Amino acid sequence: MKFSTSRDNLLTPLQQVIGVIEKRQPLPVLSNVLIKLEGTRLEFTGTDTEVQLLTRSSTEFGDHGAITVPARKLLDICRQLPDHAAVNVECQQDRFLVQCARSRFTLSTLPADTYPSFDSGEPEAELTLPCRVLKRAMDKTLFAMALQDVRYYLNGLLLEVGGGMLRAVSSDGHRLAISEEAIDTGDLAPRQFILPRKGALELHKLLGGDPDEPLTLQIAANNIRAILPDLSFAAKLVDGRYPDYQRVMPKDVNRVVSVTRDALKAALTRVAILSNEKFRGVTLELEAQRMVLRAQNPEHEEAEDEVEISLEGDGVEIGFNAAYMLDAVSNCDADEIRMSFSNTTHSCLVEDVENPRFKFIVMPMRV
Repeated sequence: MKFSTSRDNLLTPLQQVIGVIEKRQPLPVLSNVLIKLEGTRLEFTGTDTEVQLLTRSSTEFGDHGAITVPARKLLDICRQLPDHAAVNVECQQDRFLVQCARSRFTLSTLPADTYPSFDSGEPEAELTLPCRVLKRAMDKTLFAMALQDVRYYLNGLLLEVGGGMLRAVSSDGHRLAISEEAIDTGDLAPRQFILPRKGALELHKLLGGDPDEPLTLQIAANNIRAILPDLSFAAKLVDGRYPDYQRVMPKDVNRVVSVTRDALKAALTRVAILSNEKFRGVTLELEAQRMVLRAQNPEHEEAEDEVEISLEGDGVEIGFNAAYMLDAVSNCDADEIRMSFSNTTHSCLVEDVENPRFKFIVMPMRV
């Protein structure tokens, strides 16, 4: 394999695929990026066997071939080359030669046929939508995914499609985020699938380009593929059933609070400074015209703040994790938010009054 291209035509695809390549891999070849050249089209593939990303670039000319090289080393080299510089690449036996002006680098290689293939299977359903729709849904939900929960199905993002709706749901057992987007699903039968945490985060990064760019989702029995004009992303789905999140929605709501988002956010941030570092508990005391926020820690330090509110229903005192409540409030875009309660042992529903597509559930805690 031999080709000549610009530094940017190497750097951009390498920056995209590096996210799916783990630094420490049980198989040395998984630390490499697979580079294929066919005609003037370059393909870069990275995988950890659970997630795969293939991105495309171009060359001025070259001899076709395929090889794998250390991904991070090649990326670091490209980062240090001058902008828009011409780069000549040649593969000789088991060495990958990179030349740019007076700089020369020689990298080790592994055969392309040792690189693991990603079997995506036959898609059972296909859906095309603008990138901005999925990105907006993920923007509002990714923060609530579990990190390393024993309930493995919570370590991912639930996506529901069908009935003219795309719904994204995430939860770590203490809070839950829901985002709904109206889309054209045609005659697609309703279905649910769970993207693994890493797959969801990497896919979200890829959606940051042209918001109107069409995105095609191909859903198979145990994996999903997302196709954009210059790249293809695939991930194995989490094999499990997501809990019925509708069950945690507050029922028989008898208290509704309307409050200015920025005022509540600022008060939560101030009071949380003196909350217990481990539990981050903050007490909200609701009265007719005000909300009093209180926190204390094992050193007997205390903080108190208050904001003006409008309360429908009786007053109540209830505790929440300050970080969880802050995340919910911060993800609302309207100047005013609505908080709905039933009693002190049930969840709190936080809503953006101008955009009911987004809903956030925060479970109470004993403070």
